[in-house]
Amino acid sequence: MTLVLAVSTLPVFARGTEVNPKVLTAFNDEFKTASEVKWTIEVNYTIATFTYNEKHVFAYYDNNGELLGLTRYVALADLPLMLQANLKNQYSKYWISELYEVANNDGTAYYATVENADTKLVLKATDGKTWTSYKKYKKS
Repeated sequence: MTLVLAVSTLPVFARGTEVNPKVLTAFNDEFKTASEVKWTIEVNYTIATFTYNEKHVFAYYDNNGELLGLTRYVALADLPLMLQANLKNQYSKYWISELYEVANNDGTAYYATVENADTKLVLKATDGKTWTSYKKYKKS
């Protein structure tokens, strides 16, 4: 047990820079059972990529250790039922290439990237019922 505590308090490095102690403390307080933690340090924020409750999660922190938001990939079955049905009915001619959840102070939103041979659509849902077009790309 002592070894686990000692190892978990070692400084974590990313891109040659030490993770801000405020961020590290906030992360360790919030996600005590996280594993496989990797850090990406940007100028105005830090991203912790880790496994939590058997899910791959991304946590975004500002430089004061404030949690800005969380994202995680989800399976179709993890979506609210109305979103599942809406996606299957309205976008049946597309395949799903990405599906993820974003949680922050504004609430929870879902994003789906669907594609066919010619088009890539990014859809967004904030009400748990319907998808709206967020971005559209023509494939070349």
